[in-house]
Amino acid sequence: MTQATAGVKKPYLFYGAEVSLYSGKTRAYLRYKNIPFEERLSTLEVYRRIIVPNIGRRIIPVVCTPEGEYLQDTTAIIDALEPRFPQAPVYPDTPAQRLAALLLEVFGDEWLVMPAMHYRWQRKRQNLRFILREFGGMLRPQAPNWLKPAIGALPACVFGGIYQKYFGIGRPMHAAVERAYEGFLDEFNTHLEHHPFLLGSRPSIGDFGFVGPLYAHLYRDPGPGKLMRERAPNVARWVERMQHPEPLGGEFLAGDQIPATLLPILARMFREQGPVLRDTVRAVAQWCADHPDAEQLPRVIGSHPFQLEGSRSIRTIQPYAQWMFQRPLQHYQQLPAAERERIDPWLRQTGGLELLDTPIGTPLAFVGYRIRPVRSGAGDTAGRESPAA
Repeated sequence: MTQATAGVKKPYLFYGAEVSLYSGKTRAYLRYKNIPFEERLSTLEVYRRIIVPNIGRRIIPVVCTPEGEYLQDTTAIIDALEPRFPQAPVYPDTPAQRLAALLLEVFGDEWLVMPAMHYRWQRKRQNLRFILREFGGMLRPQAPNWLKPAIGALPACVFGGIYQKYFGIGRPMHAAVERAYEGFLDEFNTHLEHHPFLLGSRPSIGDFGFVGPLYAHLYRDPGPGKLMRERAPNVARWVERMQHPEPLGGEFLAGDQIPATLLPILARMFREQGPVLRDTVRAVAQWCADHPDAEQLPRVIGSHPFQLEGSRSIRTIQPYAQWMFQRPLQHYQQLPAAERERIDPWLRQTGGLELLDTPIGTPLAFVGYRIRPVRSGAGDTAGRESPAA
């Protein structure tokens, strides 16, 4: 009996869908860690009977433990399960690799979602029939196949209509999004010529951050899937490895090594996403100062400008992004001076040194399935005890 199955009387229940971006991250993690689970499709009935009563809103993925505890949010799910299944941890235990893995999770979760949404909904000629069928099959799997596209039309219209303003990637930004994504594909494809995963032969938390957008949208959807297979075949094969990994296999590179082939990707993150993260921290602190009695933050607290590939737009300010960014930020800022001095050269080389010195005015915590401010004097519950810390 393996570590992952010893003492587990019932399997974990995983509520998700193949078409769901973040479900792909959770599914890949459960498979890699060899955690016994059963996947349950998030149908309308599942939302009504299980997800909304326990989580409070319609959202996936959700994991229910054998003890009946409900976990929501991919990062929170992974952080809850890592101590329970400690073999082959996905968080490197060396300073530089842990920092890189945490940064790349933020880039995957919070930035690669933009090309994922763009390619899904802007390649309608290639994707729309597939997407409507997928949405309809998720919501009412027992419906006849000819009816599923009609069932999927309304939710598809909702998803396909709100993302452009949310991320600031309407028509004037389409070319910029595609240039940035194609540049990323080229860089990641080159890296994968030398390493099977980001930091060696074991997937890290950074790999799991990447696989959400790169699997459900950019690999499975017909239009971007064709682009990936033709332009970046190493990335397509990496997606396949991530979805069907060797359980508990592989190792991180020895000596806390950061591969030179990762530096262009980190530089892209700092260049593109860094200003948005820094301004999000500023905006969160101001919002919390203006709402001193607020117990949680809304999903959006305004908007701010950003630029990508020389094009400018306006996107929403999302406090969740600060909660994710706190993880690498706190890890770096709590390192001993000697360790920071060892890491600083590659941060300086990639343009990230200033960003990693960003002060957090108001830390955030993920508690009760919501983002909440950690007020001064309340103690730091923003993730210090998670595997990321």
